[in-house]
Amino acid sequence: MDSVALLRRLVQIPSPNPPGDTRAIADFVAERMRAIGCAVRQLAPEAKPEALNTIAEIGRGEPRIMLHAHIDTVPIAATEAEKWSVEPYAGDIRDGALYGKGSIDDKAPLASMMLAMMDAAKQEALAGTLVLVAAAEEEVGGQLGTKWLADAGHLPACDFIIVGEQTGNRVAIAHKGVMRAAVRTSGVSVHATNPDRGVNAIVAMSKVIAALDGYHRELSERVHPVVGRPTCNIGVIEGGSTANAVPDACAIYLDRRMIPREDPEAVKAELRAVIESLDLGPAAADIGEFVYSPWFDSAVDSEYASAFMACVSEVIGDDPGPVGYLPGSDAKHLMEVARGDMIIFGPGSYEVAHAADEHVTLADYQATTDILLKFLRRTLYH
Repeated sequence: MDSVALLRRLVQIPSPNPPGDTRAIADFVAERMRAIGCAVRQLAPEAKPEALNTIAEIGRGEPRIMLHAHIDTVPIAATEAEKWSVEPYAGDIRDGALYGKGSIDDKAPLASMMLAMMDAAKQEALAGTLVLVAAAEEEVGGQLGTKWLADAGHLPACDFIIVGEQTGNRVAIAHKGVMRAAVRTSGVSVHATNPDRGVNAIVAMSKVIAALDGYHRELSERVHPVVGRPTCNIGVIEGGSTANAVPDACAIYLDRRMIPREDPEAVKAELRAVIESLDLGPAAADIGEFVYSPWFDSAVDSEYASAFMACVSEVIGDDPGPVGYLPGSDAKHLMEVARGDMIIFGPGSYEVAHAADEHVTLADYQATTDILLKFLRRTLYH
């Protein structure tokens, strides 16, 4: 199976999440890896046995290098389906690009990594161990995928980790974390014919929104060298039932993006301070329901990172980075597994992922594969 046929086959195995059933694609990866002589384990959490992960290893001893890609994709939304110009799971090729759901996110990085494993299997001996992790559940946060694998001790400590995502074949060393929260205001509901008898929770929330917008602007003073500024966005507002009644409740849901090294507890305290500083009169406000997803960052000063950067530069003929990666990734769950540097790397742009006519150019896909092969030949092959 050549490189294009391999990627097409991966696209042809649907793995949308939700529902997150990755058994078919995990089995395909396992079958291919066993066929080339890898030691293969397939693991799934009891809480979701259909979220199957495949881990393949070849070689022995130190160093250990991990290739990590996720095997689940976002689903095709009803509003998206009619916008596709090709069949989403056919893997059609048009104008030098392969189209399909998951083609760029994350099956092209996965295919390149599988090809790297196949190339390693042809060597008489490896100067270390190469590990492929084909992980479930990334698209819904990785809690029952990579995080579960790491927390349960199923992943070996590695000297260098490559997490496959869409970086335009540049080396990304950081992404933001996320703090989600809900703010709720409460008041007193009365008939709108005489609203001053009541306490309007939506009016109180307007003051909260203005304060959070000011907080967002203050955050622009904090700048990370590759991922930019932290942000605070209000994405949802709910309140009221009818125009002729004063609302007694209102809620907003916010997204606070955290740059690397921001302390999540300090961020919670900042958000609470914004709310507690307001004079809302007889209305009340509280913030809670915090949900945190970690940030990731790494250095690129190890011998493996330096070698990888050189390989990128040689193949693409351009600056290899480092750059930031604006979306999140499973790298955040691998920081305890990494005993050396970790990077995010892969073809194309996240801007065409999660959308109709998702695609990867074959040239970018080939460059990713070439870079991985060049790196492994430089570091693991005798």
